[in-house]
Amino acid sequence: MVTDPIADLLTRIRNAVKAKHSHTSVPFSKLKMAILEVLKKNGFINDFKVVKGNSFDEIEIHLSDAFDSLHLKRISKPGQRIYLKKNEIRPVLNGYGIGVISTPKGVMTTSEARQTGLGGELLCEVW
Repeated sequence: MVTDPIADLLTRIRNAVKAKHSHTSVPFSKLKMAILEVLKKNGFINDFKVVKGNSFDEIEIHLSDAFDSLHLKRISKPGQRIYLKKNEIRPVLNGYGIGVISTPKGVMTTSEARQTGLGGELLCEVW
């Protein structure tokens, strides 16, 4: 049992990139799918798909070859949730990275949330 499934997702991607693997897999959840959609849209991963398993479904993630090191940092943790109002959202690395935020309208980047005027839980930062 994993205490923090989002941190597990980020760690598996980080480890696979460092080991120069072309793909990795993680247990399925809707929140992970939403985070991966944001990462795919911003070019950090190539693709992902749901693979049916015997006891549970998995998400197979196809990694991009463009990155030799990918920095994935978990911000809001189960022990300390980090919520931001729309005017508290700041760029990640002066715009070189992205922040992934969970808003009432779904999971999106921090720049999209700032443009739409939404706040939420800051899940992670990627650069």
